[in-house]
Amino acid sequence: MRRFLPLVAVTLVALAALGAGLARQYSSFLDTPLAMEAETVLQVPRGASMGTVLQELEQRGLTRRHWRWRVLNRLHPVVIRTGEYALQPGIRPSGLLDLLSSGEVIRYAFTIVEGWTYGDLRRVLAADTVLTHTLGPTDGDSAVMEALGAPGLHPEGWFLPETYHFVRGDSDLDILRRAYQAMRNTLEEAWVARDDIPLSSAYELLILASIVEKETALPAERAEVAGVFVRRLQQGWRLETDPTVIYGLGSSFDGNIRRRDLRTDTPYNTYTRHGLPPTPIALPGGPALFAAARPAPGQAMFFVADGQGGHVFSDTLEQHEKAVRKMLARKP
Repeated sequence: MRRFLPLVAVTLVALAALGAGLARQYSSFLDTPLAMEAETVLQVPRGASMGTVLQELEQRGLTRRHWRWRVLNRLHPVVIRTGEYALQPGIRPSGLLDLLSSGEVIRYAFTIVEGWTYGDLRRVLAADTVLTHTLGPTDGDSAVMEALGAPGLHPEGWFLPETYHFVRGDSDLDILRRAYQAMRNTLEEAWVARDDIPLSSAYELLILASIVEKETALPAERAEVAGVFVRRLQQGWRLETDPTVIYGLGSSFDGNIRRRDLRTDTPYNTYTRHGLPPTPIALPGGPALFAAARPAPGQAMFFVADGQGGHVFSDTLEQHEKAVRKMLARKP
């Protein structure tokens, strides 16, 4: 029996040394970042396991699949979530597991710009390289609006300009659905908050706001511009606003509006027709909606560009003609 004691002791010492060595290896593994010098994007597909993820990382040379990962998975079990993740230099194994289980995937941004037309929106959506494209060039207005639960509704004006965040896998229709619902909500808020204005429906408010949006880019002027148009409606004047004429010209507009364009009758020509055009002419933002709902008080019936990005507002035709002459004198 005694002769076996040294063998047992040696075995125990060896096992202790082996255990200590493995512990050091595991500790070193936990403290060693993945082998990357720059941000790396990792796509975790639906149904992927940790083994699938490690295989992908190994193929990229970022780590190796070995027993240490299996131990970590046992000691720190997680449920990884589908999505696209940004791995930063310095990330350690446990940090990777935390990230993949957090669902903090890469988020992208799509911005709808105030004053875009619906056609502009469709073109920019089609050019986005991250969104999933479900709308083809043959999917017309009626098909889109039906997919949004608004069959028969003209799409112009119905998508709220703002920035929408999304993840890879979201579609162009997802963005349109969110922007459409956001516009409905904002339009309802503006309509409820409106002053006593000569409009019979929220849709007419949307139309007026789109004109305001196209007439001025200055926040401080929106309510003043809206006030001019509201007073013209109240007094039975034609609106006589160039952006509606341009919209009516469509693809034939070459960048220059001419006198003959103002005389050419279309449903959108507010020089030849009274009242509002039949639809919005652009996508108005929230500030334009509320400016149209609560226009600035005053007597101004005219306005003209001042040549410096703003406008000169006039109460009378005489004042307006003077402002026009002054504006023309500034032109080279």
